Amino acid sequence: MIDTENLTRKFDNLIAVENLNLHIEKGEVFGFLGPNGAGKTTTIRMLACLIAPTKGSAMVAGYNIIKDPLKVRQSAGILTENPSLYERLTAYENMDFFAQAYGINSITVRQSRIQELLEFFHLWERRNDRVGGFSKGMKQKLAIVRAIVHKPPVLFLDEPTAGLDPESAKEIRDMITKLSQHEKSTILLSTHHLEDAEKLCRRVLIMDKGRCLLVGTPDELRKKISTTPAIEVVLTKVTPEILAAIETNKKALEINQQGTRLLINVEDTHVATPEIVRAIVEKKGQILSVNAVRPSLEDAYLKLVKGEEIS
Repeated sequence: MIDTENLTRKFDNLIAVENLNLHIEKGEVFGFLGPNGAGKTTTIRMLACLIAPTKGSAMVAGYNIIKDPLKVRQSAGILTENPSLYERLTAYENMDFFAQAYGINSITVRQSRIQELLEFFHLWERRNDRVGGFSKGMKQKLAIVRAIVHKPPVLFLDEPTAGLDPESAKEIRDMITKLSQHEKSTILLSTHHLEDAEKLCRRVLIMDKGRCLLVGTPDELRKKISTTPAIEVVLTKVTPEILAAIETNKKALEINQQGTRLLINVEDTHVATPEIVRAIVEKKGQILSVNAVRPSLEDAYLKLVKGEEIS
């Protein structure tokens, strides 16, 4: 659904995006992850035909962004960092205006589509209220409705949870998950919030200073970090006998104790966990929880952005 070939954008002497090659499948939720200034927004603006590339090209929904920019705009919806709604108009009036702007001329079709989306985003009861009185989270949901009112096969979301409180951010994430299933759209999500990428995206691209650092699923990126596997065991009480039993177990490489929490480095969590649990239980240990500790997407992200080597 989206293919880029050496996509590049320069602003005077600044290279905002450098030779980006990307392939995004139909129906995929794909994440652009990186710090502010990484080139995420510039990439989206090129793909949405809001700005032209300096060199290279891309195909979006089967159309070339240089040769068919109008077709690309008709095939894509975009949520910018600023919702850009008319605050003196009601929610319904906003959506009716944008639906007409996207070429939905039939009043019946517009009414049906607007009601469908406002109900989906739990905004139907507020349809006759002026947008100026909406919360930031409600405006963000309405801006997403505006972006998809014409049923685009491709949707660009630029920082959809930026500036939202945790509850509103979670609601937006939940809605995006349902939206990808409901609308069957290909979604390109730009964010510097790791939680968004972790929970929403099948694959993510980590970029910095205009360059692609790595592409893969969150699990693939986590596995590329060179860290020793570990098991976290929380007990009601840690006795010297329990510690001795773990230390003499060949599967345990190192033990770090924090109160009643033990972090045990091992070679393989699947092999070591049953043996270590058995050793603890044999010493009358009462286990509250056992977890395999794996690197987070945040660990991979920070290593890459800091320029550290990963395997």
